[in-house]
This record gives sequence, structure tokens and C-alpha cells, in this order.
Amino acid sequence: MSNKIAIPDEVVKEKIYTIRGKNVMLDRDLAELYEVETKRLKEQVRRNIDRFPEDFMIELTEEEYGELKELMGKQSRGQHSKYPPFAFTEHGVLMLASVLNSERAIKINVQIIRIFNQMRTLLLTHQEIFRKLEELEQKGIARDEKIMIIFEYLREFEEAKQKEIEYQNRKRIGYKRKGEN
Repeated sequence: MSNKIAIPDEVVKEKIYTIRGKNVMLDRDLAELYEVETKRLKEQVRRNIDRFPEDFMIELTEEEYGELKELMGKQSRGQHSKYPPFAFTEHGVLMLASVLNSERAIKINVQIIRIFNQMRTLLLTHQEIFRKLEELEQKGIARDEKIMIIFEYLREFEEAKQKEIEYQNRKRIGYKRKGEN
């Protein structure tokens, strides 16, 4: 096996969902990345269930699973399991490498953890900017109309950026060109 497993970061990023306020990856998406059957991945998790507490893994409710299927759109028959998937947090993904113990799982996990870190850094940067803006607003500086307009533009920019991120992270369906994932 080669030292580098080539999976574009964008492919991994579009497999990260927010469920119950946590960034998670679904068992079937991870199984696809690891090149194992979802059934085998779930078996390993169940055999090692003590390694996956609630803050590492969530088993989706039927309602959450229904909403997720709607969000992802209608896909080909057999794409969705009849059972709700497991959703793994960043720590759960780390733990998966230890129970799967394959070279591919370890290398993919390193890439996934780096992506989670990039997302966290980006989020912290935005939070710090908004915290400072709120401080300025509270000090009364924001009463000036021009500054209020700047705040409004920044909020609109953040909303547009969030919509763009959601659009980029959506599950794509339809025909794909040869060689596309």
C-alpha cells in the first residue's frame, strides 16, 4: 500500500454533518472511506462498545434519520439502511482507528482529524471577531449609523459564508463524470 492515500479534503468535508449540535460523520460514509462494509464497521463498534460513550458516538433516532435522508435527498435504492446509522464525533472517529486497526483506517483518520481541526480553528476565528464586535456595540460606539451599517454587512457576510459552507457540504446526487467521487 502506498504511503499516501489520495482522498480530496472536500470529499471528507461533505461527509461531515451537524447533528445534536455536534459535527459528526456517519458510519456508512466512514466505511466507504475505510473501504470496509458498513456492517463490519458496526460489528467492530458493537464488540468494543465501551470505547464509544455518548460523546464519541450517537445512534440516530428514527426521526433524526428521516430528517437526514430528506436532507441528503432521494438516492438510489439500497443506499439507505433500514436501521438508523451511528454518527461519530471527532473523538469517535479517532477511536474507530483503534478498533479497525488497518493501515488505511489510520491514514484516513489522520486526514479526518486534520479537517476537524481546520473547521474548529475557522469557527474560533469567527467567534472571536463577533465577540469583539459585540463588545464595541455594547460600549455605545455602535450608535453611529456608519458603524451599524458595517455590523450589518458583516452579519450578512457571515450568513452568506455559512450558506456557502452548507452548500459545499451538501450531499451531491445525480450523474458523475468518470473519475469523480
